[in-house]
Amino acid sequence: MTELRKRGGGGDPDSTENISDKETDGEDRLGLGAEGEGDGEGDSKADTPDVPPSVDNTPQCLNKALGGLSSRWKNWWIRGILSLTMISGFFLIIYLGPIMLIVVVMSVQIKCFQEIIHIGYRVYHSYELPWFRTLSWYFLICVNYFFYGETVADYFGALVQREEPLQFLVRYHRFISFALYLAGFCMFVLSLVKKHYRLQFYMFAWTHVTLLIVVTQSHLVIQNMFEGMIWFIVPISIVICNDIMAYLFGFFFGRTPLIKLSPKKTWEGFIGGFFSTVVFGFIFAYLLSQYQYFVCPVEYSSESLRSFSLECEPSELFVMQEYTLPLMVQNILRWRTVNLYPFQIHSIFLSSFASLIGPFGGFFASGFKRAFKIKDFADTIPGHGGIMDRFDCQYLMATFTHVYIASFIRGPNPSKVLQQLLVLQPEQQLSIFNTLRSHLRERGMLPPAVLEAQ
Repeated sequence: MTELRKRGGGGDPDSTENISDKETDGEDRLGLGAEGEGDGEGDSKADTPDVPPSVDNTPQCLNKALGGLSSRWKNWWIRGILSLTMISGFFLIIYLGPIMLIVVVMSVQIKCFQEIIHIGYRVYHSYELPWFRTLSWYFLICVNYFFYGETVADYFGALVQREEPLQFLVRYHRFISFALYLAGFCMFVLSLVKKHYRLQFYMFAWTHVTLLIVVTQSHLVIQNMFEGMIWFIVPISIVICNDIMAYLFGFFFGRTPLIKLSPKKTWEGFIGGFFSTVVFGFIFAYLLSQYQYFVCPVEYSSESLRSFSLECEPSELFVMQEYTLPLMVQNILRWRTVNLYPFQIHSIFLSSFASLIGPFGGFFASGFKRAFKIKDFADTIPGHGGIMDRFDCQYLMATFTHVYIASFIRGPNPSKVLQQLLVLQPEQQLSIFNTLRSHLRERGMLPPAVLEAQ
């Protein structure tokens, strides 16, 4: 934009005339104009949040009950009460099973997408960009179709085998997904308006980055859940624990600012949250590792009344084992060995990430909000802001958990291989059967009775 301003009268006259005054104002509001290139006083003013008046959507009953408190303590009680309410709702949803969890994850994803897209619309609403919101939601539908279609193909093989239309959709899923996206891409190109090219490409990028942050991470949350409910519950719970404990330590003991992006964050809260989260994750992992409902992979079962089977022989991760402590620790604790679930050791790494790296998801969100001079993504939850304000760290945690499982936990999944075999043609299934039988015969793994029968 600065380059265009410096060209003067030379060159193609359309190169500067095509950029409207409104577009220039929009870029200046986003810090994309000439002032964004300087430093010092200009930058400090640009970074200062110009927070619009917030809407107080606190229930009247809470306002009356807490009316005599200072704003600091009133906010503390409101956050605490609503946090407990949300935690109770979270455990209720877990009780209702995997299908309800998938519905909730998708609902949260849609709400987070709406909040981020709405910020872009508020910035550019006066420019009447054609099809912006329509195309944003269309791309959301396309990306969800792709990811959920992949999930159906991977984990619902028995259902796909039984339903003829699903077999067609699974076979050509990626082509259909690409065709849908291509239609949206063409619609975007056709919607380009001469005076708003740059703004429209800003919003095209805005939509795609939002899809990358929100939809992709939501898909990973669901992928983690299919590895076992414990891989869904523990990462989410330790992020919640870290958020609560960091807030409490910061509220009561905070003195030293942690980062300029979030002035209320303190070192005391950061460190207190870390130790509290590691302890909580270790104990919580011990409790959940004892129940098949939490540790068994979530598998679709056409025979089960609940559609999903949560019964299995627990893997080694969830079988109690004896560990010999290092000599130095033995001298301190006077214990030579301890009995632990291996998953408890993994929980230490998950908790450490949630406490040390996870908050950077929140810092990223704080920087984003400061860039657009807003206090919260929305005012959906009193005392907390929008849904995205509560899930900014969760998305980063979901990605780490997925990578951690793929790198250190997951091995060949017999159930998944079987589901893939079931969607093959009968001739292909028979060929694989004969190959496997020959392989087992050569290794001497077939019982004598089977060899005699052949």
